[in-house]
Amino acid sequence: MSDAPTTVEEILFSCEERMDKSAEFLQHEFQRIRTGKASPALVEGIMVNYHGTPTRIRDLAGITTPEPRLITIQPWDPSAIAEIVKAIQASNLGISPASDGRVVRLVLPELNEERRKELDKMVKKMAEDARVAVRNIRREANDQVKALQKSGVISEDAQKQALADIQQLTDKGIQNIDTHLKSKEDEIMTI
Repeated sequence: MSDAPTTVEEILFSCEERMDKSAEFLQHEFQRIRTGKASPALVEGIMVNYHGTPTRIRDLAGITTPEPRLITIQPWDPSAIAEIVKAIQASNLGISPASDGRVVRLVLPELNEERRKELDKMVKKMAEDARVAVRNIRREANDQVKALQKSGVISEDAQKQALADIQQLTDKGIQNIDTHLKSKEDEIMTI
């Protein structure tokens, strides 16, 4: 943000937009966590050295989940299979790829109780980081509102109302994060 917001409306709009982005980012990060259920998001961002250029798997191949615990990756250029296999092995997925020369298959094993607990702890930390980001956005927005009041642009009553609105946006943002967390925890703990 190069220009600081100059009105309460701009501050509130910016605040809400940034809080929503924090929740969206968290949800996107959650999609990359393996829960025993196949999802193309687990592999689509893995970088492959394709003819000397780092390229995402999703840009090289079709990724499907024909079964609940199976991901298939079918490259448009079969010569990329070896590099795709190598990239998956180098990633931190903990899944061994199987290839028949045309398609790469990833069979997701069942998660044991210990791994479920590790994943649960990890998603809770990610959610807490997102809550901290939301609170930091709240603090910045509060500071901007107070600066407007101090410089005489808005009244003290307008400041109090704006601070209350910012708190309301913060509560909504944190509730949104908690909803994503609950959903992911349910997914992790479902056997």
